[in-house]
Amino acid sequence: MGILPDFVREESMHTGKLVFAQVMEFAPWHTFRRLVAKHKGDRNVRSFGCLDQFLCMTFAQLTYRESLRDIEACLGAQPVKLYHLGIRGNVTKSNLADANEGRDWRIHCEFAQALIRIARRLYADEPLAVELDSTVYALDSTTIDLCLSLFPWAPFRQTKAAIKLHTLLDLRGAIPSFIHISDGKLHDVNVLDILVLEPGAFYVMDRGYLDFERLYLLHQAGAFFVTRAKSNLKCRRIYSHPIDRSKGLICDQAIELTVFCSQRGYPERLRRVRYKDPETGKTLVFLTNHFGIPPETVCALYKSRWQVELFFKWIKQHLRIKRFFGTSENAVKSQVWIAVATYVLVAIVKKRLNLDLSLHSMLQILSVTPFEKIPLLQLLTDAAPAPIMPADGNQLILL
Repeated sequence: MGILPDFVREESMHTGKLVFAQVMEFAPWHTFRRLVAKHKGDRNVRSFGCLDQFLCMTFAQLTYRESLRDIEACLGAQPVKLYHLGIRGNVTKSNLADANEGRDWRIHCEFAQALIRIARRLYADEPLAVELDSTVYALDSTTIDLCLSLFPWAPFRQTKAAIKLHTLLDLRGAIPSFIHISDGKLHDVNVLDILVLEPGAFYVMDRGYLDFERLYLLHQAGAFFVTRAKSNLKCRRIYSHPIDRSKGLICDQAIELTVFCSQRGYPERLRRVRYKDPETGKTLVFLTNHFGIPPETVCALYKSRWQVELFFKWIKQHLRIKRFFGTSENAVKSQVWIAVATYVLVAIVKKRLNLDLSLHSMLQILSVTPFEKIPLLQLLTDAAPAPIMPADGNQLILL
């Protein structure tokens, strides 16, 4: 737990802390202040600094606010309690809009990454769906559609704008270890060029990332990948391993690429595992550069990739990243990174307090109790209602 901000220390004089202030205690505020100074976020600011902006926007994420006017009205209804939330500036629509437009989004980006580092340490011992000691990442992207006339800096198609969230999800705890925000035109495979690769880790990707030259660079870095082969893959079988067909396996082979460009991009052998899904009857072909793990593990690794799909679905449903409070690139990126920071901060609270609640249930409780003075642990245990399962229960798998 980091050094607490002034408002948390001052709050100790009172009989109890507000629930929102208790949640904020888990953030490393010394890091936030350092980042504000680094990017000169509070330069020439008389009131409503970067901390005020972050707290207001985090409040909006936790309580499902829909607009700047909504934030202003909600916080304005509790003026006496704003001091104990840590908000010192005057919360108005114009102040919020100016802060989102003018304060460097990298402050919130780097603060979210600091929270991610804390969360990954806390979830390092979480079990995986497969028996592996290595770190396993799922790489994918999701597209958020925008209006081209309002967001001309994010071109996607002729009549539509969009941004993409390229995410590398650590499958131990479903914590995003890398996020890159781009316009909708950036192809997914280009993100492999900016990833900092971890030797010994597994990277699980779909067919959109099948670029043999880039995969070979990943192989040379000492990392492993699992992806799906395209239907037009041209290759030559070198040898076949024995398999257990009762598990749905069709073949486990070492192969060489035969097309000149592909072979030049990836000159070494690959492993091909063909599997028939007993539930759907669909045949899937996987490619990997790891020859030591069982073929069933290769199939299970690719199946675990769906956790990143569930992550995207979860944050779109429970955080404010589909409707934006500003139209500039800086405002959009600030809002997305604050949403990510909120997600990770709640995950840190869950782990620090050793809670069995899902993130969905925690957010539901926190959304209606930010101004209450109840011990956080009591609120999220004794006072927690039984979680209501949504129509699609899979979204609660995350954490």
